[in-house]
Amino acid sequence: MRILLIEDDHLLAKTMLRMLRDDQNTVDWLDDGHQALRALLDDRFDLAILDLTLPRMDGLDVIRKVRNKGIETPVIILTARSDLDEKLRGLDAGADDYLTKPFAMAELKARIRAVTRRGPEVRAGRLNIGRLTLDPDSGQLQIGAETVALPRSEFQILHYLMRHPDQVATRRRLEEQLYGWEQGAESNTLEVHVHHLRRRAGKQTIRTVRGVGYLLDSKAAAEAPPE
Repeated sequence: MRILLIEDDHLLAKTMLRMLRDDQNTVDWLDDGHQALRALLDDRFDLAILDLTLPRMDGLDVIRKVRNKGIETPVIILTARSDLDEKLRGLDAGADDYLTKPFAMAELKARIRAVTRRGPEVRAGRLNIGRLTLDPDSGQLQIGAETVALPRSEFQILHYLMRHPDQVATRRRLEEQLYGWEQGAESNTLEVHVHHLRRRAGKQTIRTVRGVGYLLDSKAAAEAPPE
């Protein structure tokens, strides 16, 4: 899962980054409300964890502007504001949940699981394309009668492709699913992961669009047996 963390307390943010990444998430971190708004408008995330008191733009304004643009990225508010009215304002603005500081990481992880299980797209549960069924909760891929547990990187790539069947996913977009903004990768790393997925799901199921990226072919996923 790709998460955007918006938190201006750097010590807390670094602790959260480490713990969220330990759960096999790709996590990007910003500490500024205006940057957070641009990121949510311009990019795609499975979840945003948003502090309210931020430089340049308050978190409530970020949520309102994002929702006004029709973006449905799940948002968990994380803040020291404990007043009930503040909580209600956050939920009314479009947040999916609200957690008050200080908090236990176990509770945040439970809230993340709950929020990402409900709603459209990412929160829709299992993905089915032809003979392929991907379970985001377990990371398992079912291909016909066979079930395999995917490594994290393969899961991230296939999860994105199955959410956007028959659409070209650029290399940059897929690499962001794997590494976020902070880390780079050797030039052939993505190709290696795609090669492994093709061996599982069938060579024609994931097609190369030369010079652009990759595409999951829903017709091939339905008809072609794995190679």
